[in-house]
Amino acid sequence: MTTPGEEAPVTSAFVRSYVITGGRNLPAADDLALHTLVTLAPERTPPLGAGPEVMAIWQLIAGGYLSVAEVAGHVGLPVGVARLLLTDLFEQGHLLRRAEPPRAQNVDRATLEKVLNGLQSLIG
Repeated sequence: MTTPGEEAPVTSAFVRSYVITGGRNLPAADDLALHTLVTLAPERTPPLGAGPEVMAIWQLIAGGYLSVAEVAGHVGLPVGVARLLLTDLFEQGHLLRRAEPPRAQNVDRATLEKVLNGLQSLIG
């Protein structure tokens, strides 16, 4: 714990994030939402001089769409850092993104009961 006027200790996680982002400010939360789906644009090659974190993201999203939160979790980066790297890839034309999926709509009970009855009659 620090006393007033004393600097807080700098942790290795903070230093790593600072180095990865180059000390740049993280993008606004509205720029790339946690549920936004991202994947690689077709026929793209990794940017020259890409760091290990960018290469890990590159390999991860090459297989199809993942959410920003999933990318951060799989690569082991703070969400803000992952969003910054993904934003860089998007601005360079390497990334495709889709808006987050719409929220599920409530269905009335009568419709759900009809579906359940239909399934029960099929299965027996």
